[in-house]
Amino acid sequence: MSDGFDTGADLDYGHYEAGGESGELEHLQSASGSESDYDSNFNVYEQDTESAESTDFQQGHSVQFDGADGSHYEEQEFTNYSNDQFDSNHIFAAEGSESSHAAEFSNLDALRESFQSEFASGTELHTDGGAGHLGVASN
Repeated sequence: MSDGFDTGADLDYGHYEAGGESGELEHLQSASGSESDYDSNFNVYEQDTESAESTDFQQGHSVQFDGADGSHYEEQEFTNYSNDQFDSNHIFAAEGSESSHAAEFSNLDALRESFQSEFASGTELHTDGGAGHLGVASN
């Protein structure tokens, strides 16, 4: 506005400006995410063993005697040993592990700023007694 300002008395501003300004700034930023993983590890072990053994043992002893007088003597000794052995082993083993992991995150940044300014300025003053000048004034 650049019109004259009249107060009702014999006072007149030749040039008067007034105004104001306001503003606002808003900034919002968000970030979010997630991650997950899974791991499994299983192992199986197996082993077969077999063994066999066979042992046979025989021993004999025989004595036979005929005397001149017609006597007869006979002796026998005998040992028989037999061993059959079979062994079988089966081993089975299993091991395993499982693991899982999950994570989430979220960030939020917010900025809000507001400002306001006002000004008034008068550059010339007219009164009943004559003209005078004022310097530029503002608040």
